[in-house]
Amino acid sequence: MFLSVQVSCVFKHDYMLTSVGVNISCMQILLLRYSCLHLFPGDNVPILERLSFVKDFFPQSRFSRATMAEEEEGDTVPQTTRLETTIAGTDEGVPSRNRKGQYRNRIKRLQNQKAAFAENQQDGTAEMGFLNARQGKMFTVPSNDGNSWGLSWANVSLFNEGRKLLIQRSQITSIFGAEKLWTKGYTGAGVKMAIFDTGVRADHPHFRNIKERTNWTNEDTLNDNLGHGTFVAGVIASQDPQCLGFAPDAEIYAFRVFTDAQVSYTSWFLDAFNYAIAKKINILNLSIGGPDYLDRPFVEKVWEMTANNIIMVSAIGNDGPLYGTLNNPADQSDVIGVGGIDYNDHIASFSSRGMSTWEIPHGYGRLKPDIVAYGRDIIGSKISTGCKSLSGTSVASPVVAGAVCLLASVIPERNRWDVINPASMKQALVEGAARLNGPNMFEQGAGRLDLLESFEILVNYKPRASVIPQSLDFIDCPYFWPFCLQPIYAGAMPVIFNATILNGLGVVGYIEDSPLWLPSDEDGNLLDLRFTFSDVIWPWTGFLGLHMQVRDEGANFEGVIEGNVNFTVVSPPGRGELYSRRSKCTIHVRVKVIPTPIRQKRILWDQFHNVKYPPGYIPRDSLDVRNDILDWHGDHPHTNYHSMFDMLRGAGYFLETLGSPLTCFDARQYGSLLMVDLEDEYHKEEIEKIEHDVKYHGLGLIVFADWYHVETMVKMKFFDDNTRSWWTPVTGGANIPALNELLHPFGIAFSDMILNGPYSVGGERGFYASGTAIAKFPAGGFVHRSIFQDNTRMNSGPILQASIRAEVEAAVLGAVDMGNGRIAVYGDSNCLDSSHMVINCYWLLKKLLEFTSQNIRDSVIFSSPKKLTFPLIEHNIHLPTRRDDVNFSMYSLVLERKLQCKSDARFEVLGSRGYSVGYSDSLYSIYPQRQPMGNDAHDHRILSSLPTATNSSSFSFLQTTNIGHEGNFGLTPKGVEKDDRLAKSAVQARGGSNAVTSFVDENVTEWKMVERNSDNTDHKKKLDLSLAAIGWLNRDELDPQTLLAEP
Repeated sequence: MFLSVQVSCVFKHDYMLTSVGVNISCMQILLLRYSCLHLFPGDNVPILERLSFVKDFFPQSRFSRATMAEEEEGDTVPQTTRLETTIAGTDEGVPSRNRKGQYRNRIKRLQNQKAAFAENQQDGTAEMGFLNARQGKMFTVPSNDGNSWGLSWANVSLFNEGRKLLIQRSQITSIFGAEKLWTKGYTGAGVKMAIFDTGVRADHPHFRNIKERTNWTNEDTLNDNLGHGTFVAGVIASQDPQCLGFAPDAEIYAFRVFTDAQVSYTSWFLDAFNYAIAKKINILNLSIGGPDYLDRPFVEKVWEMTANNIIMVSAIGNDGPLYGTLNNPADQSDVIGVGGIDYNDHIASFSSRGMSTWEIPHGYGRLKPDIVAYGRDIIGSKISTGCKSLSGTSVASPVVAGAVCLLASVIPERNRWDVINPASMKQALVEGAARLNGPNMFEQGAGRLDLLESFEILVNYKPRASVIPQSLDFIDCPYFWPFCLQPIYAGAMPVIFNATILNGLGVVGYIEDSPLWLPSDEDGNLLDLRFTFSDVIWPWTGFLGLHMQVRDEGANFEGVIEGNVNFTVVSPPGRGELYSRRSKCTIHVRVKVIPTPIRQKRILWDQFHNVKYPPGYIPRDSLDVRNDILDWHGDHPHTNYHSMFDMLRGAGYFLETLGSPLTCFDARQYGSLLMVDLEDEYHKEEIEKIEHDVKYHGLGLIVFADWYHVETMVKMKFFDDNTRSWWTPVTGGANIPALNELLHPFGIAFSDMILNGPYSVGGERGFYASGTAIAKFPAGGFVHRSIFQDNTRMNSGPILQASIRAEVEAAVLGAVDMGNGRIAVYGDSNCLDSSHMVINCYWLLKKLLEFTSQNIRDSVIFSSPKKLTFPLIEHNIHLPTRRDDVNFSMYSLVLERKLQCKSDARFEVLGSRGYSVGYSDSLYSIYPQRQPMGNDAHDHRILSSLPTATNSSSFSFLQTTNIGHEGNFGLTPKGVEKDDRLAKSAVQARGGSNAVTSFVDENVTEWKMVERNSDNTDHKKKLDLSLAAIGWLNRDELDPQTLLAEP
């Protein structure tokens, strides 16, 4: 039951791509991102005015946040695609009205399947399934047996003989002890619960208090004709004894935002959100999602909703078991993101995993999901009467939403919403959660929902700020994976942890002064701990980045360092209060420090040159993957390369990550630089430095490339009806023209071929999945060739056809000595990427690392028949050229950007251009430090404080950036200063019914309207002072992207 963004698109052949638990269009096309950002490139146009223009200009804009994701028992939901044709997983199979003719045959087949299925339904409700496609996005899975994945239609009744569901397990309310709160008289009464879904029937016998039903679609009905919205509502508020909900007396507001074909439009969602604000909704279940966290209209509206004290609960996604697959909006810090577990307290295979990828490359992702709940074989209400079983993270989401609704009712109505807000409710949930044994923090968040423990926290709650997680124990394995797997040491890149601040004091606040590191003993002074943090904490949440680096004098130290990080959060006075609210927060830190490993065991991972979706159409690395064409998992050692990371640690290697240019590391400290699946360009200085590092400093260089073929990219384009524009990949699986420039000084180049097929080297099996070939290699090197299918010319549409592919012999693996260093190249990265791996090539990576880092030569790879007497120059294949019809600078961190070491680099080069090359000797010099002040959109403003008690330093960054290219550390709104005005004259920003000015109270709203419509100086002055006191301007003066947490 997880909804996700859909976008319609047109392909050149009748092929249908769908997604994990969702059916999304050909890439979640940032539906309104382009319409808003490209039509209004500046930030001076108010958000709602932009949205109004978009709504008029793109009347068909579809923001279909979802379709049904289904999986069979024990199966893993396939990976998502961001392509939408019909709604995957829906029984209707009805296309959008602008669907093109080439899909008609497919649609007719779906309709026939639906008709056949409907004959077997007793209640007229069709569960979802889809032929050879990943199910669409209402991330629910009907629990049934015996059917094939694609056509599992039958419902599972409570007494299904094929599976014996224990009756106590079917009552999800009993598992969490809801009856104990019911006996105290708490049943959700007086709580306004909104369900954004497919609607609910008015006369449904399971619900006693359907307060209002609204229809935001273009269909003339308020009823649920699919059953999805009814099931969600049942988990929350059903009174039927066979499938009880948590809060049977809650006031249900059913927002019908999906048609019977599970189609929705952006304007429907935005209008429905505005109406929810006007109705003063308290809690909202939003089982929707997608990877597009840069869809600004939607993200900004979610911020506005939570700023109006609406507690939003959302499913984290059905893209598991892969890491880096969090769906938006559940990945937002102000939203309660819910993952799924089974009844054995194991993480459900379908449940998406963290970390968040907003902050990459310069920062580190946040901990998500927030919490997990049972999401497999949950019993809920059928469309008209009776109960049924479903699974999915969207089932887990209403479990938590129902619990939140019940918990809200325990606070007396007279002060309920003074105590309860999105931050305080999340505090009660995560602090009360029961940590599971086995899963790590990116799988389970704070742990399993504990309703009764959260109840105890909430009834005794006093407004305060807190941090998620409450402590950083990097020795606690496996929970604190990956940090517990690799100790820290002197000389390493800073270890970054991105903590989330929950501000129960108020919707807006700030950190007073800078956080302080207070070590427990003298050894703690060896840890240089610095901070990045939100300059404005809004709405209700912020971030605190901890950057840890062991001082040089600790190079031989081995032991545990402990201490506390202390800081104070300040918010405006509450209702009836005179003074600012303050709350002291403490994070306990415990890390293991070891002596600096030898150079040969240290590897540096290049994260900086990775480009991911969003914001652009970045295609998947394997063209044979038919259900997920976007590269959106982060390409980080702790996301889709996590298995590779575990393997390297098991082999005794230490892997560090560089999110800044290649000038920002000292090559003398590392055995090898690992460059995998890179899409960005390179600064001239980077190319010069890498040549110098390899030839003179003995750096090993390993490159894993991917396909790049312009003709294939052109044929992968599609027309998106939402943006009225053609979308085309901005690069290939890797940016081969850029890699060839980097490798040119070494006489190495890759081709534009696309190769597929199995091979073996010395008895080790491998599989080439849309890799490229080596076109040039220097004499004296060792090159391995094999026979593959050549898919270069045999493609049509977005997926290569399987018919009549030529076989060619091509060079794919090369290794060579180069000056004092060594280089190894391989043409395919899919064997390291957990996303769509056929066969891993960890054996190959280990052999290459032995060569590049330790000069250990495997007898098979370095056999004499493989040695080149003359340089390899493949005259019959082409070197790829860059596309001249794509403005790649929109997505690049290099093109039209200044060379600068960002917050992930070592402190000594932070803010500088890094290390320059001294050709006269083998030593480095550091580029002059550049003071990054002024209006440079890609500079940091570095603020430092030196707490003398600990001899450690603190700093915060202030940075504004173009959306989608670099994360942000914080931004002070124009005209706002953190002074006593915030404490003495601020109003608690509760929000009113006016959606346009919902961040401020009614009086401020009046002033703002006067300011817009009059030149009255007094009114303007009054408005400016009041808004400055609140610390927030409700227009575009605070770039929403600056609220993204990037340590």
